[in-house]
Amino acid sequence: MKQHSVQRLLLVTNPHSGAGRGDGVAEAVLAVALAGGVEVAQVRAPSAAESVEQVAAAIADPARRPDAVVCVGGDGLMNVLLAAVAHTGVPLGLVPAGTGNDLARELGIPTGDPRAAAEIVLRGRAKTIDLGRIESVGATPTWFATIVGAGFDARVTLRANAMSRPRGPLRYTFAAAAELMRGYTLPFQIEMSGLAPGALDNPDDAHAVIYTDAVMTPIGNTRTYGGGMLVCPDALPDDGYLDITVVGAVSRLEMARLLPALSAGKRIDHPSTKRYRARRITVTASGGYATADGEPAGTLPVTVQAMPGALTVLVP
Repeated sequence: MKQHSVQRLLLVTNPHSGAGRGDGVAEAVLAVALAGGVEVAQVRAPSAAESVEQVAAAIADPARRPDAVVCVGGDGLMNVLLAAVAHTGVPLGLVPAGTGNDLARELGIPTGDPRAAAEIVLRGRAKTIDLGRIESVGATPTWFATIVGAGFDARVTLRANAMSRPRGPLRYTFAAAAELMRGYTLPFQIEMSGLAPGALDNPDDAHAVIYTDAVMTPIGNTRTYGGGMLVCPDALPDDGYLDITVVGAVSRLEMARLLPALSAGKRIDHPSTKRYRARRITVTASGGYATADGEPAGTLPVTVQAMPGALTVLVP
């Protein structure tokens, strides 16, 4: 990592992030930047596609190319911006204003102090991390930076996204409780290639196919989703691999016991859980849904691949 000099910022805001906190957080960031003598341009587009278009155009224009793109929002806006900043070398700075803010947590960026997060943008260090690329049924191939949900966890996320209350990570707990009342186990086929030798529960071969009944199979570039749920506890965002956690067919009662621990950010080492590390993973299960960085990502099957060094971020 190296110190990164910032003289020109592109500030991208989702005013609806965090139940409407986005605007207030953006004002705090703007104040810090202007006080530091930094030139600031802003993007407040009415749609995700227009946000990507405007950011990509600024990066491509030598006269406007920013020293950093600043995301004022949550993991949803971050996910949108990956299409514009991946492989450009322009760092992405995060000022959390969303519900989960899991990438910010992973990178050590304060989630409740916009001014402190803004200071990291101005005076932080540039670090290169991996991204994942996901292809699924019914969705355009896209990037992700944190975790792909596949199965029960994706259903929970989709339900939580549709809820207005409660606010914050507790929303995911309520959504999970509601989804437990439905059928939640599916027959999965998991194909993995480029398996990391000797890692986690990996078999000896470089390629493997697993057939198992499971609750969910989150695939992580980072460790958490849903505001700190530690579902891929050993994942590293700069190792060139993706981790997959296979939560086997546990009873409804056992799942209900596991959820509070997950919500509290505790590591779950359950006998029905296996973890693998690979460069490319395909997950198939009839009737299953997928999410990426907490956003809808179509239905299973999904194929995800690690993309080493695809993103530069600003960190403390």
